[in-house]
Amino acid sequence: MLNAEEMGISSKNVDQMAAKPSNPDIAHLLGSEGDFGKDLKLDNKWAFNIIKQVGNYQESFDRNVGKDSALKIARGQNALWNQGGIQYAPPVR
Repeated sequence: MLNAEEMGISSKNVDQMAAKPSNPDIAHLLGSEGDFGKDLKLDNKWAFNIIKQVGNYQESFDRNVGKDSALKIARGQNALWNQGGIQYAPPVR
């Protein structure tokens, strides 16, 4: 979910990103290329399915505790590392 957020993939655009990935990392994460799921004993579309149903980390955070919830908690340190937070996910290989 963190990788999806960093790559700009959301529940709203995951179909388009999987159909026409703009780089190999996106294609790999979404199961458009490679056998990423096989090594994990999962379907190759496992990350696609999570993002489609749950969203990326930002969508989940905002919906459950962030700006779209009753709690309205700011991301703060829960933001991505490149946006002032400490959330970092190693590249998916």
